[in-house]
Amino acid sequence: MNSAIMRGRFITFEGIDGTGKSTQIELLASELAERGIDTLLTREPGGTVLGEEVRRILLDPRRRKVSPHAELALMFACRAQLLDEVILPALENGRWVLCDRFTDSSEAYQGGGRMLGSGPVRTLHRVLAKNQNPWMTILLDADLEKCLSRARVRDRIVKAENQGRFEAESLLFFQRVQKRYREIADRDSQRIVKVDASQSIASVHQQIIDHLDSRLREEQASDADFAALASDITLRGKPLPGRVNA
Repeated sequence: MNSAIMRGRFITFEGIDGTGKSTQIELLASELAERGIDTLLTREPGGTVLGEEVRRILLDPRRRKVSPHAELALMFACRAQLLDEVILPALENGRWVLCDRFTDSSEAYQGGGRMLGSGPVRTLHRVLAKNQNPWMTILLDADLEKCLSRARVRDRIVKAENQGRFEAESLLFFQRVQKRYREIADRDSQRIVKVDASQSIASVHQQIIDHLDSRLREEQASDADFAALASDITLRGKPLPGRVNA
């Protein structure tokens, strides 16, 4: 198997509720399994015993008066635990990790929605999340009101655990969240691929696979170029340049 595939890869899914993140994560996990890739699925907030306990606090509809700064701090407490306990060990063992939300969510929801700004989020990311960035982020983007309507109908039917505090927010709140998501995607376009989630499930999945394969081809080409350069330098008796993996 190609060395690019053998290395662990960290892929995150982002977007407001109702864009189909859960469905698309599961479809990608199935695709990777068919390719023989050992894959781990996790989520934020949550993914660990500590994280799931904090998740219940964060999403409890009775907790209407949580300070935006406290909310942000709790999100990063979950994230720090998830990284140390789950994500980093899996990556070190060559597994691919698919995570439902990561720091981009904090920048969109707390930075944008709660109007805390990007500065505090990015500072905490450097300090508490070890500046660990995904290899690739899938941002599912679609009409806001349709997504919110779909999410609320789903939550009423299945009595989803996250139908509380965030689902009760105003349209203006979610407009700020979506706007910040799009700004993040424009800023970090090399990492983030924006996918039109308004299409069919199969079409969205195919877009994700196309982006994934394109990213792998780019990586393989880069690896080949580096190997050729390393071979040339070695033949000349010079030390190899350092390289930081994505």
